[in-house]
Amino acid sequence: MRWKTLLLLLLYYNAQATVSHGWSRAVLFPAAHRPKRSSSVPLNPVLQTSLEEVELLYEFLLAELEIGPDLRISIKDEELASLRKASDFRTVCNDVIPKRIPDIRRLSASLSGRPGVLKKEDFERTVLTLAYAAYRTALSQGYQKDIWAQSLVSLFQALRHDLMRSSRPAAPP
Repeated sequence: MRWKTLLLLLLYYNAQATVSHGWSRAVLFPAAHRPKRSSSVPLNPVLQTSLEEVELLYEFLLAELEIGPDLRISIKDEELASLRKASDFRTVCNDVIPKRIPDIRRLSASLSGRPGVLKKEDFERTVLTLAYAAYRTALSQGYQKDIWAQSLVSLFQALRHDLMRSSRPAAPP
């Protein structure tokens, strides 16, 4: 339950504090900017644009999620799954966030060398990747558990570092 509280605090803080700072050097989540021909999915979907949507995202995460053998994530609660925002949630979870260790490590490396504060959508996608890594860590055993735990820790450190940067007062011009 503690990780859920931490996740909620991170999402609330991000919704209030993160401000986009200009043009970034590289795209952290390239899949969000790649449209699929067979899909009506919006380009670069964002889940949290208001406090109500942050709370809804938290409900999605608290609801029982199911990760299939093909790593597709779905919400088991039919009422929540039928909401319009649930479609965006599934899109971000299934088509945008990385789910393989090499991709998560690449994201962590990009985050560690990144100047400035993350954009809101990059922060929320990193938090969702962190939640996914936590789930995979819990399911893994032996050496695989250690690898997933390392990825989980590096994502957490990147998010913590971003939160620390965003909480500093802005330097006068």
